[in-house]
Amino acid sequence: MTELGRRSFLLGSILAGAGVLMACSGSGSPTGAPVQPSSTAVRRLEQQRRRPGQQMVSARLTPRPVEVDLGGRIVSTWGYDDTLPGPLVRARAGDLLRVDVDNQLPAQTSVHWHGLALSNDMDGVPGLTQDPIAAGARFAYEFTVPDPGTYFYHSHSGLQLDRGLYGALIIDDPNEPGDYDHEWIVVLDDWLDGTGRTPDDVARDLGIGATGESGDASMGGMDHGAMGGMGGMDMGAETMLSPLLGGAGDVSYPLFLVGGRVPEDPMVLTATPGQRARIRFINAGADTAFRVALGGHRMTVTHTDGFPVVPHDTDALLLGMGERVDVLVTLGDGVFPLFAQAEGKTGHGQALVRTATGALPAQTRPGELDRQVLLGTDLAPRDYVRLAEKEHDVYHSVDMGGTMSPYRWTLNGRAHPDIPPLNVAEGQRVRMRMRNMSDMFHPMHLHGHTFALTDTGLRKDTVTIGPMRTVEIEFDTDNPGQWALHCHNAYHQEAGMMTTVSYLA
Repeated sequence: MTELGRRSFLLGSILAGAGVLMACSGSGSPTGAPVQPSSTAVRRLEQQRRRPGQQMVSARLTPRPVEVDLGGRIVSTWGYDDTLPGPLVRARAGDLLRVDVDNQLPAQTSVHWHGLALSNDMDGVPGLTQDPIAAGARFAYEFTVPDPGTYFYHSHSGLQLDRGLYGALIIDDPNEPGDYDHEWIVVLDDWLDGTGRTPDDVARDLGIGATGESGDASMGGMDHGAMGGMGGMDMGAETMLSPLLGGAGDVSYPLFLVGGRVPEDPMVLTATPGQRARIRFINAGADTAFRVALGGHRMTVTHTDGFPVVPHDTDALLLGMGERVDVLVTLGDGVFPLFAQAEGKTGHGQALVRTATGALPAQTRPGELDRQVLLGTDLAPRDYVRLAEKEHDVYHSVDMGGTMSPYRWTLNGRAHPDIPPLNVAEGQRVRMRMRNMSDMFHPMHLHGHTFALTDTGLRKDTVTIGPMRTVEIEFDTDNPGQWALHCHNAYHQEAGMMTTVSYLA
């Protein structure tokens, strides 16, 4: 791997200190050298996933400067297309997916396939699993897609996620009955690029330090400086509070999008009364959780993070950044707001569901938002996706913490890249305790695996953990390599809240 800037993987090479063991217990405390993405073990596993006659699905992404119409408002940003979200990438479980990336940005970039347990060398994390894709260069991602479900792809370089560099990734199950009339993919986002500030401006104002348009500038030793001059950001913790999640973010956004559009000119989803719709919700936001409801309806949750759950009816959903939830809805007669309230913040996104002529009522905020609100951790898995019960071999403990002045977010008291990795060996059951010792929620995302919540068995890859809450997870080490574990608040990542799950051999 070439020598990269300290911010090649958001804050630098996550392999720093790879020989340092975190405290762990159990008979299988791992030793050895890190299994690199280019290792024989990684290549062998991908070859085992491939099969004769495997269908190849090809796609192309061209990250570049674009002008995007958000619904009567044109903004300059970076994107994979001149519309938001980026192009839909779709395949069936077991297909070979090849995506050619032509980087026409004035900066290096990457593409991460969020939620997929794919080959480590294709995970799209520069400085960890690949060299960054340089400006003007190309890179081909090619891997077997594993589990069906709702996923998404996005840049994993600097703060490019908080621009327009994301899109939906749908992996179909060939055995699914498809007992619905419509499928709607609904991507939620918080938006500021092109409105007078860029994500890099926000990072500087927070005190992270200038990321630069390349997204690879040095952190300058984590000297964040003073918190004054916040450039229009509402930094008072008391003004960004959620009764469900505590501290609800660090950045106030001028716009919130549903399907890439503002509420004044929304995305319109059409059907006829009595039809069933499958709605795939994806929170692609950088700093905002969304409380979502469809006015006049209850929703039946069927999947979270791609995996099936015991069907659960609810009035509203709460999605942290990086989470995905699938629901089924039987549609009524009329025009209904599909409303995404920015949790703990001022503002909302909105789409329309139309099954009849007529206009929306003047008050579009659904009462369902204030009734039963379901969090991802409230669900139970279908029995056939539960992990087999077994004793753990390795135990890791991860404590989340942070301060606003200086702006610094930590795991076990240290900020990346100075955090020792969480070492594992192939073939182990890992149990991990994640404790949020801060007053803000953190959606914690593990690359390359799905884990089970130990109290319910729910399968996820991103779990939202509220202040002073503890979540324990388990997963099997069946996908060798170097895998990021981080908060999916983009600004918390930039300020240090990440480490790696490092396979040793």
